[in-house]
Amino acid sequence: MTAGTKSPPVWQSRAPLVMIVGDSFTVGSGPVRGWDGYAARAARELGWQLIIAGAAGTGFVNPGRVGRTFQDSFVAELSWRPEPDMLIISGGRNDRRVEAARIENAAVRLVEQVRRRWPHTRIVLVGPIWMTRAPRWAYGVREAVALAADRQEVPFLDPFEALGAHGRGWGRGAVLPDGVHPTLLGHVRLSRWMVSTLHRYGIDARPS
Repeated sequence: MTAGTKSPPVWQSRAPLVMIVGDSFTVGSGPVRGWDGYAARAARELGWQLIIAGAAGTGFVNPGRVGRTFQDSFVAELSWRPEPDMLIISGGRNDRRVEAARIENAAVRLVEQVRRRWPHTRIVLVGPIWMTRAPRWAYGVREAVALAADRQEVPFLDPFEALGAHGRGWGRGAVLPDGVHPTLLGHVRLSRWMVSTLHRYGIDARPS
């Protein structure tokens, strides 16, 4: 290289931009905050830039105490941002006493809205999470979210698969004393499940 000649630029591929909207399992609860939760842990392992949205007590239909459904949280917290490589919508646990058809249709509407706003973004739906044996009605919610994913032809990740054949839970030490939310160890196990499931289905957030 002769004197005065500039070196060619070195192009580095950027980390995938991933956004996730969900409930307290995603944004953090009790002693575990969002940056230590399963989504953040999965993001660190997979090399994502992650933006977390949503609020405790919310669902596809249930607005919770904050008065926002998942769709409302998407509009308020995410929709105005640049298009991400992937959006994960995770939850449904708080949609108790809601007809399955309403949950399914709400999930479909949200996916449709995301596609209109971000036509190139990969979308993944994650069903409701239970750290212990799930009640019978929870399987109806899981099925509603799965049907919405099927209708919209997006991947569906089912946390119930990880409960085992008897649906007993994520192992000792995974649940806080409230009997609902994950401990730090529970979030570690959830993140491992998410990473392995994404790999198993070949779901990659890296830009094409």
